Amino acid sequence: MDTSLTGHSLAAARALLRAGKCSPEDLTAACLAVIEAKNPALNAFNCTIDPPQLPTLQPGTDQPLLSIPVAIKDLVDVAGLPSGAGSPKFFGHQPALKDAVAVEKLKAAGAVILGKTNTHEIALGITGINPHTGAVYNPHDPRRITGGSSSGSATAVASGMAFGALGTDTGGSIRIPAALCGVAGLKPTVGRVSTRGVLPLSWNFDHVGPIARTVEDIAILLGVIAGYDSQDPASQDVPVDDYLTGLAGGVRGWRVAFAVGSYVEECEPEVLAAVRGAADRFASLGAEVREVEIPRLREAATANGTMVVADAAAFHRDRLAAHPDWFGADVRERLEKGRAVTSTDYALARRTQAEMRRYFDLFFAEYDLLMLPTTAVIAAHIEGLDSAAYAPRLTRFTAPFNLTGLPALSLPCGTSSDGMPIGLQLVGPAWAEARVLRAGQAFERALGG
Repeated sequence: MDTSLTGHSLAAARALLRAGKCSPEDLTAACLAVIEAKNPALNAFNCTIDPPQLPTLQPGTDQPLLSIPVAIKDLVDVAGLPSGAGSPKFFGHQPALKDAVAVEKLKAAGAVILGKTNTHEIALGITGINPHTGAVYNPHDPRRITGGSSSGSATAVASGMAFGALGTDTGGSIRIPAALCGVAGLKPTVGRVSTRGVLPLSWNFDHVGPIARTVEDIAILLGVIAGYDSQDPASQDVPVDDYLTGLAGGVRGWRVAFAVGSYVEECEPEVLAAVRGAADRFASLGAEVREVEIPRLREAATANGTMVVADAAAFHRDRLAAHPDWFGADVRERLEKGRAVTSTDYALARRTQAEMRRYFDLFFAEYDLLMLPTTAVIAAHIEGLDSAAYAPRLTRFTAPFNLTGLPALSLPCGTSSDGMPIGLQLVGPAWAEARVLRAGQAFERALGG
């Protein structure tokens, strides 16, 4: 089997299919061959569909993903497959009866569902180290973490097992593994993509979004899964853009804020250097880049963390009461912390949320885009890592944008001296995914990617 097909981006694979230069069977078989070869070492997938169902062309319908193989995080329902959520003692004993809304849309667009990808337990963690299902390993260095909780989805895409994947993001769980694995990942505006059929972590902050190799691939996937769902209480009836139109328009004349200050600069030096280099790159593309200190980012990250663990403890309250020992140690620690959050703590966090949302409403009246690191660190070694203690180092720059619900994209902006990926985060105003993706495309092309 020629697995070289899996080296293409989703957009390039789609072009090959449409030109008749490869068959749907070839493309799916290539992905399955890579899964067979690499998954035993990387642990991205916990189950695959054998054989995957190849879709048929539906005349008169738009099927932008026809015959494109994709992967689904094991927090998201796929009819006929168990949804284990990385917590097999509690979940996954019966197959899901119906697809999550986002999966329905992928299938309607012609995607081939390959299987389910591993996640940090109940998505309440950010390293991808799971005591029940094993760690997911970084394809750039299997001794290191992938980040999480959409760990398997990022590894599957980065290693060529799938052309795209669904992840979920409550404090950074799409953007962090995308950054550490060297791929692109988008957290859309809260309410842009339905979360119906997804096991909740936090009703306030859960997002569904795409992980892929390029910004164009992200735009294609987002165009499929975005849209209003009247049965999802968090969904918002806001028109969906054509994310490919204008994608190559560039950033000349844009006002770009480059976040600085002590909170942002508490980074590993190589991360900070790479992101500063990205700021210079935006300036070379014709953007007006200004250094801006963003007040209260630390407070915003803390407020997100407080509400997430409290929401998680509320959702899992019966399981935590009945079988606390069935949770892994790091997840149980965070759930117990959430159970101890007082109503005053929660009210103060909600007030911070309201104030930060208003702050960014005003901020994006002045700036077109905000740029900052995705994570403060490169991927840590798995051996001896304390997942709960390490989590704040990964979420410090992502969690504020779950609190505010703003669209945020992570894409590669360089590598460390030992070859590990570094992520750049681009943030825009609410519902401005098209703007964020356009900026990401300009930067990606400037790097020759």
